[in-house]
Amino acid sequence: MKIAQHLMKALRDAAVHNPEVQVAPACILWPDRDRQWEAVVPLIQVEMPELLILGNYEPARRTGPAMWLRCAIAGKADEVSLTDNETPIIYLPGVSRQDLRAVESCPDHLKPLAELQYRGTTWTQMNGKDWTVLAFLKSDQGGLGLDVAQDRGTAASMRIALHRFLDGDLEPLKGKHLDKDFFYTLLAGDPIRNLLQWLDQGETFRGVQGDNEWQGFAEYCKSNLAFNPDRDGILAGAAKLAAHEGPWGKVWDRFCDAPKKYPGIPSLIRKCVIPDLPPLLRSAAALRGWPQWNDAEEVSLRNALQTLSALPAHEAREKIGFLENRHRERRQLVWAELDESPLACALEHLATLAEVTSHSLCTGSVSDLSEGYGASGWKADDAVLRALASVVRNVDLEAVSTAIRSVYLPWAEESARHLQKIVDSDGYPGGPVGDKNGLSPSKGECFLFVDGLRFDVARRLEDMCLQQGHHVEEIPSWAALPTVTATGKPAVSPIRDKIAGTEANADFEPCIAESRQSLKGGHHFKKQLALAGWQVLDKSESGNGVGNAWCVFGNIDHEGHEQGWKLAGHLDGMLHEIVGRVEQLLGAGWNSVRIVTDHGWLLVPGGLPKIDLESTLVEHKWGRCAAVKAGAVTDERLFPWYWNPQRSVALANGISCYRAGEEYAHGGLSLQECLKLELIVMKGEGLVSADVVIAEVIWKGLRCSVSVDGEFSILHLDVRLLPGDSTSSLVQNAKAKPFKDNGTTSVVMRDDEFEGATGFIVLIDEHGALVAQAGTVIGGDGT
Repeated sequence: MKIAQHLMKALRDAAVHNPEVQVAPACILWPDRDRQWEAVVPLIQVEMPELLILGNYEPARRTGPAMWLRCAIAGKADEVSLTDNETPIIYLPGVSRQDLRAVESCPDHLKPLAELQYRGTTWTQMNGKDWTVLAFLKSDQGGLGLDVAQDRGTAASMRIALHRFLDGDLEPLKGKHLDKDFFYTLLAGDPIRNLLQWLDQGETFRGVQGDNEWQGFAEYCKSNLAFNPDRDGILAGAAKLAAHEGPWGKVWDRFCDAPKKYPGIPSLIRKCVIPDLPPLLRSAAALRGWPQWNDAEEVSLRNALQTLSALPAHEAREKIGFLENRHRERRQLVWAELDESPLACALEHLATLAEVTSHSLCTGSVSDLSEGYGASGWKADDAVLRALASVVRNVDLEAVSTAIRSVYLPWAEESARHLQKIVDSDGYPGGPVGDKNGLSPSKGECFLFVDGLRFDVARRLEDMCLQQGHHVEEIPSWAALPTVTATGKPAVSPIRDKIAGTEANADFEPCIAESRQSLKGGHHFKKQLALAGWQVLDKSESGNGVGNAWCVFGNIDHEGHEQGWKLAGHLDGMLHEIVGRVEQLLGAGWNSVRIVTDHGWLLVPGGLPKIDLESTLVEHKWGRCAAVKAGAVTDERLFPWYWNPQRSVALANGISCYRAGEEYAHGGLSLQECLKLELIVMKGEGLVSADVVIAEVIWKGLRCSVSVDGEFSILHLDVRLLPGDSTSSLVQNAKAKPFKDNGTTSVVMRDDEFEGATGFIVLIDEHGALVAQAGTVIGGDGT
């Protein structure tokens, strides 16, 4: 029940009488000498049509002089209509009960009301005194019986915040001590949020605040933060926020919970001067609230990365490790959340790159080479892409590119030359084509061809499918040579036994074996699929789940040629689209979706090493391969074409390229181009079985704390809009958090865009598979 309703009931109860011995009072007088109630009377009047006010003649507001009030309660004022069951209440601002009782000395303007104290009744305390606001709140005899401080500060704040107080519920206040901080907080709403909004918006925020609201906000700051916004000013507030000492710590934590809500704060702090701390106190912990410090650290890291080009690879790796130890903590700071620490974020992946490339793959046979790459070597390629995706500005790209080239180029070159050496002596494990009996698809399987799905990218795609709760099987395989789409795509098709290569073919494009019709344009390729009983699906079709189907979706290779190193930043979005296509197909009834690809690729920011090839010796030259003219004599390493071993293909040595400045290229012989990963995706059976229960969910602002019971050692917490869609994560940086030994953990939402929306608490295992989920209201339900 609202406090205003308790007040109205108390007023109306003043008219309670015994009809057997008393007549009904003509009215209820409400004296208020100090005008303590005056500001809220119009608000109460909305719910009390019988409430009249002594004042200037304004009948629309049921306000008028004493004589008009006499007429109104007698039913003689046309502007006021009172029902028989309503006892009129007359509010008397600036008038005490004693003013009316002293009839002889009563002011002339009150004399028409003096006799109403006898025909009516007066709302007073049990002791006959007028009801003050404090008395009504404290008294347990006719009042609310609350515990209210009696100092001057509380009295002042109480009167200013009275309109907000009356709109609240009484029950939560019982047993609570109400002091000036309570009333100023009530008036200011969420004072910490208001403080951050003021720092963010400045005078714009101040302009939309009412005088009472601003006063309440200012008083809260003075009382709780030792800060006067009117006197000290906004820059002083920004400096205190950056230092976040003492009570300002909770303000800083609130800013860090959702920093993107306050985009103007970082630039405001940059206008302040970092205090001159003693050397012993000038630590990262003391400076982390200052974006200027983070900016300087980024510059320092940028300069350090740019020096790596002058170091041998092993020393460059050691230097990256040293830099990672120095800068890793900056990834946990608010500046990383605000995308102001791109190099610190990239460094995480550069450190992985340094670690992986410190181990050579150049031992043993081709089987050993492929096993080593499949176990850990692919992580180097993945780290390159993730590091590049972390940066946007050219100066940062140059620094990251320098680091990548320092440690990745020699490692990739070494592994490529080792593979080429093995193939020279033992032959290529992927062909030329021998068994042309075609693939053996399972019943109800749909082939999904993705152009340029490199091994490491396939692993990333696999993780996304697992996060959706699907089952995934891996099938490593070797691409057809040369590693270009014209050769590789038909080689992974279910009709490859219907395809052959001609003697003269500069584009490495095979044809239909029987008719010699070209596969360019795809018409004859699709026709052969249909003749073999396969459904051919375009991008908008999903088929009926019967038999087998072939469809093409996603074009990583095209984006790589178009975008170069920028492919790294678009990759996740492309993979999410592929996952969506897989789910469409599974939803249409296919038992499984086999994701196949033609080749991988090399990507090195700044360009692959250039190697020359005499153009007179070749019919057609690609980035990493070339079609050699018949009878041409060359020192280039030659390999048989997959579709016709009589045709020779020149492949560039190591990871070099026949074209200058190429960042993205394929067609050659390297692990990145040749070793592929097919994925067979099957629909999961639902949530993974696990003995775990979500015991408690607590929201504090945008921080969600969860405790669980059961086996939680491998589990992580996420908060999503859709439980099965990892891309709908609302957590900062979309990073699920592991549970502590006591079965608790917490995550912070990236912003308040979905505050109040329905979402899901999600528990996932180390593979990203769903284990448990529970519905929740983002930010809490307010109860």
